[in-house]
Amino acid sequence: MDLETVAPEVFGRALRGVGVNLLCRDVRTVAGFAAQVLGLAVHRLSQDFALLEHDGMLIQLHSDGSFGAHPLLALVPESGPRGGAVQVFLFGLDPDATCARAEAAGALVLEPPRDKPHGLREATLLSPEGHAFSPAVALPE
Repeated sequence: MDLETVAPEVFGRALRGVGVNLLCRDVRTVAGFAAQVLGLAVHRLSQDFALLEHDGMLIQLHSDGSFGAHPLLALVPESGPRGGAVQVFLFGLDPDATCARAEAAGALVLEPPRDKPHGLREATLLSPEGHAFSPAVALPE
């Protein structure tokens, strides 16, 4: 499926498994962070929508305006961080390199890279709107 040209209804019917959708005040800013800092591919970028791709998995970004009729929008804070209780892991993405790009871009590294007892080296960065992204790689056995 060509993510740049597929019709929305064809794309929607093709989705399987678990989907992640992040509501954004500014889709272009969050997509820019995802590309520049996280190294994710960005598809279909517009004012209201973008697809982020990592290792064949997709994350959808929707603007508040595109979600206007959805009841979830009423729960999103008007100011401050938006991703408070959700952590999006990006497995196979080097946390040290990602944090170096984040620092160079002036992004907030909430948790610097460190080895965790559950077998991962991981970090946590915040998008410009407060979505928590955690690049993580498996530690050697």
